[in-house]
Amino acid sequence: MLGILLRLVLAFAGLSVGGIGLLYFFGCKSPKDGEAAVANVAAANTRQQSVQPSGVKPEQLSYDAFFLEAMVQRQKGNSDAAFDLLQHCIKLNPQASEAYYFLAQYYQMLRNDSVARECYLKAAELEPDNPTYLETVAQSYIREQDFPKAIAVVEQLYNQDKSRDELLEMLFDLYQQADDTEKAVETLNRIEAAEGKSERLSYAKSELFTKMGNKEAAIAEMKELADRYPNDLNYRGLYADMLLRNDEEEQALKLYNDILEEEPENTRAQASLRSYYRVQGETEKVDSMTELILLNKNTTTEQRHYLMRQVVADSERQGGDSTRVLALFHKMLDRPQQDADMAELCAAYMDLKKMPRDSVRAMLQKVLAIAPDNAGARLQLVSYAWDRKDHDEVIALCQEARQYNPEEMAFYYYQGMAYYQEDNHDKALEAFQNGIGVINEESNPAIVSDFYAVMGDLLHQKGLTRQAFEAYDSCLQWKDDNIMCMNNYAYFLSELGEQLDKAEQMSYKTVKAEPKNPTYLDTYAWILFKQQRYAEAKIYIEQALQNDSDASAVITEHAGDIFIQNSEPERAVELWQEALEKDPGNKILIRKIKRKKYIEK
Repeated sequence: MLGILLRLVLAFAGLSVGGIGLLYFFGCKSPKDGEAAVANVAAANTRQQSVQPSGVKPEQLSYDAFFLEAMVQRQKGNSDAAFDLLQHCIKLNPQASEAYYFLAQYYQMLRNDSVARECYLKAAELEPDNPTYLETVAQSYIREQDFPKAIAVVEQLYNQDKSRDELLEMLFDLYQQADDTEKAVETLNRIEAAEGKSERLSYAKSELFTKMGNKEAAIAEMKELADRYPNDLNYRGLYADMLLRNDEEEQALKLYNDILEEEPENTRAQASLRSYYRVQGETEKVDSMTELILLNKNTTTEQRHYLMRQVVADSERQGGDSTRVLALFHKMLDRPQQDADMAELCAAYMDLKKMPRDSVRAMLQKVLAIAPDNAGARLQLVSYAWDRKDHDEVIALCQEARQYNPEEMAFYYYQGMAYYQEDNHDKALEAFQNGIGVINEESNPAIVSDFYAVMGDLLHQKGLTRQAFEAYDSCLQWKDDNIMCMNNYAYFLSELGEQLDKAEQMSYKTVKAEPKNPTYLDTYAWILFKQQRYAEAKIYIEQALQNDSDASAVITEHAGDIFIQNSEPERAVELWQEALEKDPGNKILIRKIKRKKYIEK
């Protein structure tokens, strides 16, 4: 059978420049133009019959033209056209393996797996030496978990090309999936013949022999590996492990002790012995071996971390006595540390055990001494300092963080808030503005929203009203239910007498969210007052007074203003006098009381 490339060459050879152009011009504009594509190619092909090259059959030339156009439509993404053209190709040449192969892919797209498989099988049948077709058939069987048929195809592929070692690996997996352990062992032997003996292969064979109940073979396999490489103590350790797994404890323990006598810091032997003592319930020996492994210079960070987590888990199951666990942590941490993982794990354990914060804090500081860019530890220290209201420490920690973790937005937030609490509004505003520069799509919306909310408050205090309102708008874009922002924004708008409808809508949301919050009730009442909705304003200002036993001068003055507009002058004056006691220097209040009249500021 002619290959695809030869078919394409013949197709181009048999068509004039104009003919090739026509094939491209006949390309479908819509995926549903499949039938039109077939008709167009047929018409173009008919016009080419008179110029066909010598020795090429007309039906072959016709097939090549249709197949070429199918590939063109496939490249363009016109799936319907390519599908119809390929079907027509098979009618013209039922022996065309490549047409079946590409057609199968479209049946897969249609989720018609049975027909797709038939097409793949047909392509492989027509061209049994084509590895691509056979691999596709094998994958089809694997997807259906028909492992025996998949094995037959992969064996055929390997017989065609024995240089493809990956096929043996695939066969090993398939034989295991088919639960054919003997064949899996045979396949490992074939891999071993190609690659040579190795830990991986010997251990895999031993596992299979153990699964088959052939303890002697399992032990012999690992012994052979250990004997072949007598200077490799790890192989001797694997042999001991297999002895132990197959109930040859005495011989296994002797091997472990021999290994440790020859190499006292062999972590594999230490770990195996620890596991054995653990199963036997020999606690003292487990503890002794645990300490040896943790303090062993050959133990990797990952191994040490894993073992310490196991120690913590065992301790918690046995009642949670932290004395020994902390002693182990401190012994390790007294040695030079390559990274902060162990100190961080210790801090987490101390936190779990609810130890005094000063102790946890000291360990977190140790983490930062080893790894000053550890954002998690620094954030926890910031949190502790914030809880203690130690704003100076918050500021210092965050300032250092901006050097090591300049992209971490939380540090700008805490620093800005600490400055804000210390009434250093310039520094606070600077911190927030710097923090905005690191905001991105993955930033926490709640924190970003608070960023802009506090910025808005600071800008308003500086008299930068328009910039403040822009910050509030940004705040609500990130989190449209930030009620503190909505309250402040609404109140400041009402004070200016601007956008009162917008202010009223925002303020109403805050009252719905916290119906007993006197500040929010006062803001809403004041906006209604500004809208001259005096009766409604009275309802909400009364609720504000009821929910605030010691109302501020501002709320009390607002209440007086609302009552005077509701024709209750005696109650208004009474409220104004209360407000004046809290704010004696308020000259507007003095005038209101004298005149018994609302005076706008």
